[in-house]
Amino acid sequence: MIKVGILGYGNLGRGVEAAVTLSEDMELVAIYTRRDPSTVTVKSNAPVKSTADLDIGKEDIDVLVICGGSATDLPEMTPKYAKLYNVIDSFDTHARIPEHFANVDKASKEAGKLGLISCGWDPGMFSLNRLYATSILPKGQAYTFWGKGVSQGHSDAIRRIEGVVDARQYTVPVPEALERVRNGENPELTTREKHTRECFVVVEEGADKARIEKEIKEMPNYFSDYDTTVNFISEEELKKNHSGLPHGGSVIYTGETGFDGNKHVIEYSLNLDSNPEFTGAVLTAYARAISRMNKEGATGAKTVFDIAPAYLSPIPAEELRAHFL
Repeated sequence: MIKVGILGYGNLGRGVEAAVTLSEDMELVAIYTRRDPSTVTVKSNAPVKSTADLDIGKEDIDVLVICGGSATDLPEMTPKYAKLYNVIDSFDTHARIPEHFANVDKASKEAGKLGLISCGWDPGMFSLNRLYATSILPKGQAYTFWGKGVSQGHSDAIRRIEGVVDARQYTVPVPEALERVRNGENPELTTREKHTRECFVVVEEGADKARIEKEIKEMPNYFSDYDTTVNFISEEELKKNHSGLPHGGSVIYTGETGFDGNKHVIEYSLNLDSNPEFTGAVLTAYARAISRMNKEGATGAKTVFDIAPAYLSPIPAEELRAHFL
């Protein structure tokens, strides 16, 4: 049995909890929280423990799944715990992935551990499909469209702003851009021309809405490159109309082969009822992989590009060849 620990019990932590519980080759050893463990009620039978227990470095786990936010949590948490355990995270600030990778790589190698970063569906499953398509059709172009759906990372970034009580951020593809790509036109599209961002924000009484809106729209790596709409609503309206966490999107690649320029379109799409539950399921499959790889002697930081598909499955290799190949 692969022994798994979960750090953080928000939406993503609950998604990992469900996925691990459904995996017959895994055991959920504990859920670790920065809160008072006695105040946290979980759905599984796993004990809830303090991060202070985790910090000692003696917990009996094969993999620690770190379920924090990319804005401030993961840049600190993942390198910290990579010195103690095999770790995996869903860091999704694309512009900072090289920096995050280097920090986790250094910590993991020094400890003889394995750290997988930026795992989920984007970055993650979408990243793989961009790589596959580009490798197969080197003369072509990749397009990624997200949504319409709730971005957990962007919603979390808004909630970190002073005066914000809660928030949901929807990423919305621009329909005209999506149609042009699917038609094989290979348009040159700016970030702003591909997506818009819609924010629904609950603020504290008396909060400076103009300042909050300005901070959102000017936030680098999140909103500054997009046409962003900020809607201030009540907490009741947020719960009524924006309590779900759907998401999805597509990777579309248009390319050519041969000397006559035959055209091809590759599309990989996701339509998700629950973004955190799907992301948690991806993290769980890759947790299996890094546990196996570390036992074989692999150390340092990895991304989904470095993991052979067979490591993800609990099914023996001979069965994979017989039934999936």
